[in-house]
Amino acid sequence: MTHPLPRFVLAACAACCLAATLSACAPLVLGGAAMGTLVAVDRRTSGAQLEDEGIELRAAARLRDAMGERTHIDITSYNRQVLLTGEVPSEKDKAAAEQIVAKVENVRSVVNELGVMGASSLTQRSSDALVTGKIKASLVDDKLLQANAFKVVTERGTVYLMGLVTPQEAERATNLVRSVGGVQRVVRVFEMISDEDLRRIATTPAKPDTTPRQAP
Repeated sequence: MTHPLPRFVLAACAACCLAATLSACAPLVLGGAAMGTLVAVDRRTSGAQLEDEGIELRAAARLRDAMGERTHIDITSYNRQVLLTGEVPSEKDKAAAEQIVAKVENVRSVVNELGVMGASSLTQRSSDALVTGKIKASLVDDKLLQANAFKVVTERGTVYLMGLVTPQEAERATNLVRSVGGVQRVVRVFEMISDEDLRRIATTPAKPDTTPRQAP
């Protein structure tokens, strides 16, 4: 008989995994790598998932070439919509980062949530990782939500929610996240789908993607 892990254990495990990515102090963090979405249960097609990974890699390389180590920018692509979070020294850098990412191949849109300020501390990033872990555990606990349908990004206490979700799922997830300790604000970056779309996604078998991908 299998016993589910306690909620606090799930949160701790998720936080530890995320905190491990912070220990290298990399100025650019790829959303896909940090969140680890499972292909088998993701609502995106396998091709879209691979494309999102490619977008994150290409965007990271171009931002690093253009801005070096002076910025802390997190890049999260979901269904070709790119969320930029983190910190940059000036409004000019913020605008430049958006322009660079918008020109990356196959990017559909850019949501620029970069803060103009000094880079956040490791303490703040560890706190954000813990918040993300608690949110993911709460989503797993909620039997009316599919946890892997959501991508969660936390930056300085602000939680960004991404995913292909119905309006009902979006509302329920938002209310759930607002109740999690440490969450200061919730920003929804969802792509809304209908109940009919959801049923179609659920019944459509995944197909292997053989499209050649461009290197970063």
